[in-house]
Amino acid sequence: MKTINNPFILALKAHNLTVEIHHHAAYQVVLSNDIPFTSTINGKLYEGIHGFLIKPQIAHFCTAEKGSLNVLNIEPYSTIGLELLKRLAPGENHLIFHSPMEINTFFQTGEETFDIYSIIDALLSGLPVVHYDERVTKIVDYIKVNYFRQDITPQTFADIVFLSPSRLAALFKAQTGSSLSKYLLWTRLRQVIYYILSDKNRSLTDTAYDTGFYDLPQLNKYMYEMFGMPPKALKLNSDLIQVY
Repeated sequence: MKTINNPFILALKAHNLTVEIHHHAAYQVVLSNDIPFTSTINGKLYEGIHGFLIKPQIAHFCTAEKGSLNVLNIEPYSTIGLELLKRLAPGENHLIFHSPMEINTFFQTGEETFDIYSIIDALLSGLPVVHYDERVTKIVDYIKVNYFRQDITPQTFADIVFLSPSRLAALFKAQTGSSLSKYLLWTRLRQVIYYILSDKNRSLTDTAYDTGFYDLPQLNKYMYEMFGMPPKALKLNSDLIQVY
């Protein structure tokens, strides 16, 4: 299986998905693998659709009782989140895709059939090329290995690259579009979801501690804010079968 090499995309594949009304802080792209589905967005019902894109904090739910859906959660202030914002008209808070062709046209894949990797590759290819400062790369490498540490502070990062916390924060945001704290949070949440989906017997409390959260309530808070569901809902829904 291919992997998605962008830390600000958290992608899941789900079968027989039914989600209650919720909202969250991430951009979300939901795309059908096969069968059209039903969704309600901002109180309006859409039936027989193949996908949607919504801005953060837009209330919605969807039902796909027989098919499978790809759910892409995207950090709104990252470069990829800002690219999605540019594709929405002023005042537009969501887009509906009525066919696979509409999906491919929007994401400029050049394909005739649906392929989630082609869609993500096309979206990433539109981002500006960034030659990352070695200090940013050093911080990213540090987080990759040490995300579980609860004692990480802005000063921790500053000491690694010999910059003040404020200068490092400005450099990191200029190059990634995201704050350091959000990058660390996304790294932790990606690992949380991997643990939940790969080991159903692992306790959520252990998962919280092992990914750098102080306790399960703190993990619940951030999961709900970012993705609109607590980790328990993800753990108990066995049809959410795959994390990309």
